[in-house]
Amino acid sequence: MNAWLSTFLFGYYPYICLSVFLLGSLLRFDRDQYTWKSDSSQLLRTAQLRWGSNLFHIGVLFLFFGHLVGMLTPHAVYEHFMTAGAKQLMAIISGGIAGILGFIGVTILLARRLTDERIRATSKSSDILILALLWLQLALGLVTLPLSAQHLDGSVMLLLAGWAQSIVTFQSNAADLLAGVSWVFKLHMFLGMTLFLVFPFTRMVHVWSGFASVAYLLRPYQLVRSRRINLPAGQNLPRQPGATV
Repeated sequence: MNAWLSTFLFGYYPYICLSVFLLGSLLRFDRDQYTWKSDSSQLLRTAQLRWGSNLFHIGVLFLFFGHLVGMLTPHAVYEHFMTAGAKQLMAIISGGIAGILGFIGVTILLARRLTDERIRATSKSSDILILALLWLQLALGLVTLPLSAQHLDGSVMLLLAGWAQSIVTFQSNAADLLAGVSWVFKLHMFLGMTLFLVFPFTRMVHVWSGFASVAYLLRPYQLVRSRRINLPAGQNLPRQPGATV
């Protein structure tokens, strides 16, 4: 039973989550574009949002790209200039700092949603759910730091990276790599995959728009030409009230 559950959670569940993540996002953009927004509550309480949102986004964006690069980069790419243990120590320090920033930020945002009556009244159930999941995920990530510090040789990190690389390359033995990994890491990974599963049904879809906005840096300049208006001889355009010459 445990072997079957492990195979499902870490062998099949990742593909279910990624399929829903990609197809769900595409269908929502195609069918419900008016719901594709972040639903900002800035007008209701600005100060708390500024602190919470900035800390949260700084921490989470660093963690996202750190996990993406760290987990999907083969060991052979960096083994000539960095050992697995050095990489893990770097991940513990940098990830710990980013995790604390993100955790403080999401705690402020969640408390703001739950304790302010006006914001609570305008919040959807999915808003509170996604913040609660993010809070729990960041808390679990911080819990994994002392466990990671117990094996600074990088052995467990290599197993986790091997699992992620096996998933994206469609290897059938991905779940077997996690047989000896602590349940804390597994719970952290399961919750991370679940965030991708619920992503298309929450306000988190605005993340796509954030990444897509980078395309504006590459688009050609917009040409704006003045339009000449020919008036009869001796006739001028009427002046607007308060206009100066």
